[in-house]
Amino acid sequence: MKQIKPFGSWHSPITADAILANGVNLGDIFLDGEDLYWLEGRPQEKGRNTLIKKDAQNNIQEITVSAFNVRTRVNEYGGGAVLVDNGIVFFVNYSDQRIYRQTDAGKAEALTAPSDLRYADFVLDAPNNRLLAVVEDHSEQGKEPANYIAAIDIASGSVHPLIAGADFYSSPRLSPNGNQLAWLEWNHPNMPWDSSKLYVAPLTELNDRVIVAGGKDESICQPLWSPDGVLHFASDRNNWWNLYSYIPEDGVSTLYATEAEFAYPHWVFGLANYGFSSDAQIVCSYSQNGSWHLAYINRKTREFCPLETPYSNISSLKVHGNNAFFLAGSLSSPTALVQLDLNSKVFTTIKASSQLQIDQGYLSQPQSIAFAGYQDEITYAWLYLPNNCDYQAPLGTLPPLLVKSHGGPTAAASVNLNLRIQYWTSRGFAYLDVNYGGSTGYGRRYRERLKGQWGIVDVEDCIAGARHLVREGMVDPSKLAISGGSAGGYTTLAALTFHDLFKAGASYYGVSDLESLAKDTHKFEARYLDGLIGRYPQELAKYQARSPINFTEKLNCPIIFFQGLQDKVVPPNQAQMMVNAIKAKGLPVAYIAFENEQHGFRSAENIKRAIEGEFYFYGKIFGFEELEEREDIEIVNL
Repeated sequence: MKQIKPFGSWHSPITADAILANGVNLGDIFLDGEDLYWLEGRPQEKGRNTLIKKDAQNNIQEITVSAFNVRTRVNEYGGGAVLVDNGIVFFVNYSDQRIYRQTDAGKAEALTAPSDLRYADFVLDAPNNRLLAVVEDHSEQGKEPANYIAAIDIASGSVHPLIAGADFYSSPRLSPNGNQLAWLEWNHPNMPWDSSKLYVAPLTELNDRVIVAGGKDESICQPLWSPDGVLHFASDRNNWWNLYSYIPEDGVSTLYATEAEFAYPHWVFGLANYGFSSDAQIVCSYSQNGSWHLAYINRKTREFCPLETPYSNISSLKVHGNNAFFLAGSLSSPTALVQLDLNSKVFTTIKASSQLQIDQGYLSQPQSIAFAGYQDEITYAWLYLPNNCDYQAPLGTLPPLLVKSHGGPTAAASVNLNLRIQYWTSRGFAYLDVNYGGSTGYGRRYRERLKGQWGIVDVEDCIAGARHLVREGMVDPSKLAISGGSAGGYTTLAALTFHDLFKAGASYYGVSDLESLAKDTHKFEARYLDGLIGRYPQELAKYQARSPINFTEKLNCPIIFFQGLQDKVVPPNQAQMMVNAIKAKGLPVAYIAFENEQHGFRSAENIKRAIEGEFYFYGKIFGFEELEEREDIEIVNL
């Protein structure tokens, strides 16, 4: 018999402690012959990334010791911090950004000297005993760092620039015979998903480079050589990131044209959505209608053959022979490292991100919904309704709604089991994860709905989603909240400042002052706002008009802020300015700052405090009955 309790006051076994106690963040996958490696982020070790190995005999060992945190700061977001070849591991250590060299059983030794250089995206040039890598050079104080592709001598650790002149580089990739080098580059004010170029050149004559694809209004990503030496890549020239091949005498040709995305925006290095199981066969992952799938593409016949899987979210795909390895999650299981035997079609879970076993009776299944967003454009979202097998709400009542505005803003709402979402739904919240205009997964034109319209389209789409559910009689219009981090934090603050629909909100390291962001942020995003808002400082009026900090007099609802004090992407003053203004206005406000966190929280104790703090805040604002003990937070003006 279910207990009758108001929505938002249900007790749930999905607690912050339970989510974090046995959880890890699974990262990049690396293959070395029959050996499998992966990165594991451990919240219980303050978010440290460590490298794990599984050999052909299924022995599993941790390669990097606790003194090391495997993470690069190139472009601040990192990725591509590891290379493994014949049992030799090269990795970047976070604290000093040096490259280290280690055998499986040996001690890590520094390869590069202490410097102002950062490294990412390695490839081994074995005949020349060197690594090729993207380098970010911070040696000239007071100037924007320089980016280039360099050779790093394995014997001496000396660094020699090879390719320079563009603002950004990524994906140096050697042909199988070692004679050709392919790479990507782009320049301010473009982001790589706006415009990027793919080049190829003889390794011994890099000045004789040829542009393969890319340029204005075309994004290229994930170049990869086939075993027989044909260059492949993803391009959105037909609106969708489809796969292409390049043969010098024949030019560029499409492998398979379809309305699906075979790539992600290049926020981090080392992204992988396809690989070769043979000269002819590609195994690939692709996103369609918000869900991810697997398929074969025969690059000789162009035949496309979908693979049946139990998964709805797939990433970091690597292929070796008859096996594919990837990260995957389903509607009923959290992200896991999975092996697929391409012959038997058997899926094997190697490592799950969480060991927590939850009865299905506490889980909410997402529903894909579409509604009219900004200027009546179709907008997509995933809706989770409250569900808890122990409780039901009083007859005639409606649940509170938490709208999630994702970051990026080019990210997308994923649709595998996310226990942090279930934390809310199992307590009686409805949860709307919005893929507002600008999100990835629906083609370039959908992504470009945000061009020049950040703070307008994203905000209106989130508001339209909430209004749609109110009109449908599915949620309580007096208990609407919105939450987001980074770019999603800006969307949240803009929605709360310039509109009066939501009754509370939470900003995680969100932007409040666009002008300050344009002046203070790191190189990778230094001109990002040119495309999202307008040229700076020429169009300063737009920056001022869309900055919540300039219009705090319009705020009329409580907000809680979470901020890492070491954040270099969205500096802490963005939150502090907003908190001070709201305090002065007399509105309820809470501010939780974490001394040792950067952009995005990695430490278990801080993640726990944020999860519980946000729920506690809404509980006080909306008047929920507290059924669980949790640490109180200070809410000023309550």
